Amino acid sequence: MIYELAIIGGGPAGVSAGVYASRKRLKTVFITDNFEGQSTVSPEIQNWIGDIAISGADLSNKLKAHLVAYKDNIVDIEDGMRVTEITKTEEEIDGKMRTVFTITAGTDDKAKTFKSKTIILSTGSHRRKLAALGADKFEGKGVVYCATCDGPLFSGQDVCVVGAGNAAFETAMQLLAYAKSVTLFNRGDGFRADPITVQKACENDKFTVIKNAEITEVKGEKFVSSVMYKNSIDNKMYELPTKGVFVEIGLLPNTEFLKGLLDLNDFGQIKIDPKTSQTSCKGIWAAGDCTDLLYHQNNIAAGYGIIALEDVFFNLHK
Repeated sequence: MIYELAIIGGGPAGVSAGVYASRKRLKTVFITDNFEGQSTVSPEIQNWIGDIAISGADLSNKLKAHLVAYKDNIVDIEDGMRVTEITKTEEEIDGKMRTVFTITAGTDDKAKTFKSKTIILSTGSHRRKLAALGADKFEGKGVVYCATCDGPLFSGQDVCVVGAGNAAFETAMQLLAYAKSVTLFNRGDGFRADPITVQKACENDKFTVIKNAEITEVKGEKFVSSVMYKNSIDNKMYELPTKGVFVEIGLLPNTEFLKGLLDLNDFGQIKIDPKTSQTSCKGIWAAGDCTDLLYHQNNIAAGYGIIALEDVFFNLHK
């Protein structure tokens, strides 16, 4: 069977495209390893339009439920399947030669292939790891990438957060509810977070910011006991005792399997036409955090998933 569309990824972009695909009656295969986007670990999302406040887990569940409710016999959902390869060939369809994409996806113990005329990539991104000596050694032993998951384990302790964006400040505010103190390390002098978020964190007496500082080493025996950091102004090294290092330094796109198929930028993000979401490979569109759009947010991802779907529909029927 050759599908009209394959959607890869189960976040806001992919689900939005999937719901629209069903409504437009495009025979679609929806492939995802899960419906958990980056926001799944957020205890409260306040800018998802239509919900005054919603947890990341609840948002993921609602997205999946929405797609399932509308899939009918149009959208075939392949949950728990990670795509590892996409190839393209020319095949005869209805007496005409056209490009067909073969998608290989699977789990640890099985693999399947799917064929489709078009693809929407909404593979999202994953967290950037801390590039400091000892960071790998102490991951899960004081170096943390999910405050929601592990934050409560540090109740009454001195902890630190690495980052300067909304995620870093939101993590800091979450930790302030139960940590003894929270120190935020910022490599620069300014913040990328919303001013209101910065202000709210800075109003807490237990919160401290160290600017122009880069963590160079995480130290400890069985667990983290301190971090070494370099001040870029005086070029001196300093040590701060801490029991936890919460890392929020950005995301890396899930696009490794796409190298050679379409154009990626220096960060591995998929280059798209912002008007249509088309990639450099004819027949493939992309939306969400895996793309080179300037801004990456849930609402923007959902909107671009719809833009991609609308353009797919137009190209299939022109």
